[in-house]
Order: sequence, then structure tokens, then C-alpha cells
Amino acid sequence: METKLENFAIYVPMNSHFTFQTIARIRSDFPEKFGIPRQSGILKELQSQIVFEPEFRDAAAIRGLEGFSHLWLIWIFSENIRTKSALTVRPPRLGGNVRMGVFATRSSFRPNPIALSAVKIENVENTAEGPVITVSGADLLNGTPIVDIKPYLPYADAIPDAAGGFTDSLCPEPLVLEFPQTELEKVAFEKRESLLKILADDPRPAYQENPARVYGFRFASYEIKFKVENGRLFVLSVEEKND
Repeated sequence: METKLENFAIYVPMNSHFTFQTIARIRSDFPEKFGIPRQSGILKELQSQIVFEPEFRDAAAIRGLEGFSHLWLIWIFSENIRTKSALTVRPPRLGGNVRMGVFATRSSFRPNPIALSAVKIENVENTAEGPVITVSGADLLNGTPIVDIKPYLPYADAIPDAAGGFTDSLCPEPLVLEFPQTELEKVAFEKRESLLKILADDPRPAYQENPARVYGFRFASYEIKFKVENGRLFVLSVEEKND
């Protein structure tokens, strides 16, 4: 596997060679991996922007998109690219102790670092950066390279009776939040609902249960510090970061 600045070269058997070109990048409120929703669509309130690379900043490239409500984003786990990969992984949602086949999970540690996310189209606007698509429900780190965009087709993509395997039993109750009003008011009003949902869904790795541990993560321009004990999450501080 070889990685170049804007192109991602993926090697497959029989000496075939494919190069994926970055067509766009996501602009999201997650400058770090900690705190990002575990799957797309979980945090429906969260909005992000798809900003095309210069050679794709042409409205003709998205002609007809206005008739669709959702998109598939095909993107690269650019922060988890490895030269070697294992055939089994330990999903955090199973406590980090149980091994499953890599192809039975959505682990970011894969033979090819490719991801797939379904998002809702909120707005398409022509800007100085070309057409910018605002979407909700994305689970991407800020700046993540997107290699393709495809419309979501309800007649083909929606499968109401699909089985979720070992994930069907993983529906933990949301945490009860203890968020001091003085700290909550430091967060911009339009960001509060998303932040509350992130915290209630418990952003910690599933195998970390130390009630004395203080966790911290970046969301938008804020650093949030908190502790969790007995199903309750206590926000300790909110600090604005301008870097």
C-alpha cells in the first residue's frame, strides 16, 4: 500500500493497481478522532460541509443532485493508514476483548483504508470555493479526503428487514448528563444540541470504565473535559480554543 499527498494508491492481487483521487474534503467540527460518532447518521443534528478540490469546483459535476435527499460518501481513513493489516480486529463496542473478522466489522484498520457513510443533504450553495454541499449525520474527521460521492437510492439501498449481526444487541442506554449551565453557555447556541447528543452517546472507548479518569476532546472550537460514573456524565469544563 502506498500513500501520496492527494492520491491514494491501493494494491490488489494479480498486480492490479488503482489510484484514487481526492475529489473533496469534509469540513466538520471534529479536529480530533475522539468524540466522532461511531457511525454516520447517529448524530443527525450535526452539520458538515463537503468542499470540492479545485479541479472539481464546477456546478456541472453535481447537476441533478437537487432531486436527492441523501448521499453516500466514500472516503479514506487517512489517519489510520498502515502498511500491514490483520484479518481480525477487536471492536471497541465489544469491550475491546473479543476478536471478529475484519470484514465482519466497520473497523478503520482494514487492508484498504476505505470508508462508507450515508449522510443527508441539507443545502447546496455556490460559493467562492465552488459548489459546497452541507450535509448532516457525517462521521468524518475535519479535512478527511473524500474519493467519491454517490446518490442514495431508496428503492435499492434501503433494506428494512436487514440483520445487524452482533451489533443488534449493542444498544446501550444514553448517559444522564450533568452539565453546569455556566459551562453550557460557553458553547455557541447552534452547537449545543449536537454536543449534548455526543456526550449522551458516551464518546469514551467502550472498554474504559475508570470513574476517576478525566476525559477530554475537541469539538468545534471547544475543549470539553468530563468524567463518567454510574451512568452519569459530569462535564467539568468547557474551554474555547482558537488554534
